Amino acid sequence: MTARRRRLTAGIAMSLLGLVASACGIRPTEVPTDFGPAPSREPCEVSEPATSKQSTGGVPVRVFLVCTAELVPVDRRVELPAEQTSEKDRGRVARALLDELGQQVSRAERQAGYSTAVPDGVTVSGPRGGDPDDALRLSAPAEDLSPFALAQLVCTLANSAAASRDGRVILGGPGVDPLRAYECTPEVRARPGVHEPPSTVLTRLP
Repeated sequence: MTARRRRLTAGIAMSLLGLVASACGIRPTEVPTDFGPAPSREPCEVSEPATSKQSTGGVPVRVFLVCTAELVPVDRRVELPAEQTSEKDRGRVARALLDELGQQVSRAERQAGYSTAVPDGVTVSGPRGGDPDDALRLSAPAEDLSPFALAQLVCTLANSAAASRDGRVILGGPGVDPLRAYECTPEVRARPGVHEPPSTVLTRLP
C-alpha cells in the first residue's frame, strides 16, 4: 500500500469515528468543560438554626462572637427569669452572659466561621465592699484576658442590663487593682485584635 493510500484510509477512518460519535449524541470537545468554582457558604451566615439549649426557653440576649476577625452579635437565650434582668441584678446577668461566651459555638456557627476567645472557667460577681453598685468583679484580672476575649466580654456586657446607665462596663479583678470603666466602640467591634476597649480608671465613686 502506498503512503498516499495509507493517509487516505486513515482520514476515512477518522471521519467514520466522528459520524459514529455524532450519531450517539456525543459532541467531541478538545478541552474539559469548566463548571466554575464549587459553591461556598458566606462567612458569618448561619445556614441552620442552633439546636442546643439556646433555641428554646430562657431570656433572649445578644452576645458577641468572633467572625472574620470582627465582633459579630449573635442571638442567644439564657436561663434567667425575665424579672431578674434589671440593673439591680447585674451580677446574675453578667454571670449568665459570661457562661454563654465561655461555651463552644454550635456546629453551624463554627462552619460559618464563628468562634469565641473567652476561656471557660472565668467567673464574674457583683460589687464587693466599697465598690459602686454597678461594678463587676472578675475571677481573673481583665488584663490577663486576650484582646479578643476582653472585647467580647465588654461589648456583650455593654449591650445588656449588666452595663451602667451610661452604657459603660465597670470591671475589676479579684485583687486590689482599681476598677476600670470600659467602652464598646465601633473600632473595637470592627478590629478587636487591634483596638482595645477604651477604659478609665475609677479613683472614686461615680
